[in-house]
Amino acid sequence: MTRSAALLASLCLALAFPVRAETPRVVVSIPPIHSLVAGVMEGIATPELLVKGGASPHTYSLKPSDAKALAEARLVFWVGEGLEAFLVKPLAALAGQAKVVELIEVPDLRRLPYRTAGAWKRDDHGHDHADKKKATKPEKTGHGHAHGDTDAHIWLAPANARVLAAAIMAALVEADPANAARFRANGQRLHDRLAALEADMKTVLMPVKDRPFVVFHDAYQYLEDAFGLNAIGAVAVAPEKPPGPKSLAALRKRIIATRARCVFREPQFPANLAETVAEGTGARIAILDPEGISGNPGANLYFDLMRANVRALAECLGAN
Repeated sequence: MTRSAALLASLCLALAFPVRAETPRVVVSIPPIHSLVAGVMEGIATPELLVKGGASPHTYSLKPSDAKALAEARLVFWVGEGLEAFLVKPLAALAGQAKVVELIEVPDLRRLPYRTAGAWKRDDHGHDHADKKKATKPEKTGHGHAHGDTDAHIWLAPANARVLAAAIMAALVEADPANAARFRANGQRLHDRLAALEADMKTVLMPVKDRPFVVFHDAYQYLEDAFGLNAIGAVAVAPEKPPGPKSLAALRKRIIATRARCVFREPQFPANLAETVAEGTGARIAILDPEGISGNPGANLYFDLMRANVRALAECLGAN
């Protein structure tokens, strides 16, 4: 083959199989957010997940492999300091040229303030209120937030998840315009799946929405708000901050007074506190998971997580 023929053959191959720019490396903090990012990136690339293997962002310590991933990332998604406090300094020191998307700052997101631990009381408008003296004094915790700051568990309302998915899609389109059409198509499909999920959840939760229950820590407010659920208190203000005896006593009293059916613990934390609160009250122990700790990371984890929580609520609250 002559030199000219070889060059022509190479040109034909290049035109038939154009070289695409490498997809930017994307790093995500926690499983439910990773799931939304993976849904938008499906068929293009797989984002990297930091908090995995049953770990919790409340107690997570960055590994050397995590630091390397952040240093090489072009795009990083996290919720914010109120949830992933372990990322604040590493992002500043290691993210390099990466664009960091703090999702709790996304416009049009519904944001709710944290409540205190212990018993909550509803007013005539259906809003929950903790003890006013406690609520007016900000108290920093290892949870990375002060009372009165925004509740960081924003993904637990499907409507918020749709807003997050749109913001994720926009950031990916900007970072990788070569795949913009695919990101947009995936984003629309994800939006439709989330809308269908919300409708299904509403149907399942409607019969039990008014039945009182207690959660392990104040992580489910967005779920309660979205579906009108009747949580009456939290065992702990934060997973790593045990409640005091007065708080536990007040909560037990409220469980008995309201005939609360369930105390929900979380799979990544010991069950003893929830069992102590429920003992002698007639309330059952069940599990809610706000972060998909036991799920398989990927595009379906968010949907599996939400359906599992709905199933746990419906089965425990609906049991006679």
